[in-house]
Amino acid sequence: MSSPIAPAATAPEEKLEFVSSCKLPMPWATFELHAFYDEISGKEHLALTLGDVGNGEPVLARVHSECLTGDALFSQRCDCGAQLESALKKIAKEGRGVLFYLRQEGRGIGLLNKIRAYHLQDHGADTVEANERLGFPADMRRYTIVLPMLAHLKINSLRLMTNNPRKVKALEDSGITVAERIAHIANHNPFNIGYLGTKARKLGHLLPGLGKAEASPQPEKASLDAHDNE
Repeated sequence: MSSPIAPAATAPEEKLEFVSSCKLPMPWATFELHAFYDEISGKEHLALTLGDVGNGEPVLARVHSECLTGDALFSQRCDCGAQLESALKKIAKEGRGVLFYLRQEGRGIGLLNKIRAYHLQDHGADTVEANERLGFPADMRRYTIVLPMLAHLKINSLRLMTNNPRKVKALEDSGITVAERIAHIANHNPFNIGYLGTKARKLGHLLPGLGKAEASPQPEKASLDAHDNE
């Protein structure tokens, strides 16, 4: 197996340029698609909005990291694609909300390294161990990416769909009000049950019945870049 490919280095200050917006008809509603260019990584990030999200009221929201295998190829190894679809359906039902689609494949290690990690998982490693064996932290994603996107959309309070309390704390530490955390559990199946259990035990995700998270005090205040996302 060839050597891992090093992801692009992260930066403490996000520099996103708004590019353009367009209508995006989807099976559940016609969303507004907003495109942003990330000067740090050279990648594009997206925000999908529905309704008036800039009126000052808390916005139903999902911060979703890219997962090509789950989002586009229907992989059952994770719950990413199901969470993406479920979030869009919930926003459409409510008639107002935002979904941030961040180009941070494989918890930040990139698509090819994620496939290498899957190979290690095929041979017994769990999702955290696989990243670590490749020489990466368990999670390398940056949630600071959403800050200029939120500012552009005039959003300052979220009703966040997530199972990850660390993500809530990360956004709050950055100055974003999380008015409510909404459980976002989807697609438990025989292929991803071990993956989800590892997230509960090792990454602190709130997934009832899938492995009790290790007992610990409240997480210490940490850099936004250090937190996990499901």
